[in-house]
Amino acid sequence: MIEMLDTLAHYFSFPFVRYAMIVGVLIALCSSLLGVTLVLKRFSFIGDGLAHVAFGAAAIATALSFTNNILFILPVTIICAILLLRTGQNTKIKGDASIAMLSVGALGLGYLIMNIFSTSANLAGDVCTVLFGSISILTLTITEVWLSAGLSVLVIAVFLLFYNRIFAVTFDEDFVKATGNRAKMYNLILSVVIAVVIVLAMNLVGALLISALVIFPAISAMRIYKTFKAVTICSVSMSVTCAALGIVISILAGTPVGSTIVAVNIAGFAIFNAVALVLRRV
Repeated sequence: MIEMLDTLAHYFSFPFVRYAMIVGVLIALCSSLLGVTLVLKRFSFIGDGLAHVAFGAAAIATALSFTNNILFILPVTIICAILLLRTGQNTKIKGDASIAMLSVGALGLGYLIMNIFSTSANLAGDVCTVLFGSISILTLTITEVWLSAGLSVLVIAVFLLFYNRIFAVTFDEDFVKATGNRAKMYNLILSVVIAVVIVLAMNLVGALLISALVIFPAISAMRIYKTFKAVTICSVSMSVTCAALGIVISILAGTPVGSTIVAVNIAGFAIFNAVALVLRRV
């Protein structure tokens, strides 16, 4: 045990490990805040669809040799989030079909662009990094850490500021419209915030595993708690704990950061599920 703590202390003496922990915890917090709303609105896989859009945008940014990819990826993902919302509401293409179209289309085009305009000798490694986030979280610069921190604070501030509206839109959007409130505007705010979280989470778990950060904490919390506030608080607590624990385990075991965090979230869900079963029997 002492040897393990010494190993951790040694690793955390390096700035890039501390950066990874800070960004990982912030992203987990933001993802879980929105996860409860997305799960209750039956729109869980919007994270997966937008993650694939972000992958396609990352491929284009790489082909165009952008020095800071996030400045291109973020606005593209936000625009697609808004289009996804409007397409799902205003046409015959339902929400799940819109997500599927965006997801598959962006993923396919992104990989095609990366092949055609490849600037790296290790294309497979680059794709794996973007999809699974196995390396990028450990190569963060101080500028990226500050950018992630700033965007995370913005997400948290928006959630707290519009908490009551988000609560209302989540449970009864028709009632919000009937009372004269602008439900579309609140949905638009949610879409923009979700897009920001997705772009941030790509560095942590990669494009293919982002939905895990959104879904698992929310579903786990719902197994035990029943009120929106309690579920949100529990979801945030679990998500932050799993992210920190996943990063620590990945450092000690030498496993990919993103996959390890997802595995810890799965274990957390299993524990919450077992506790829920015991409580029901009691």
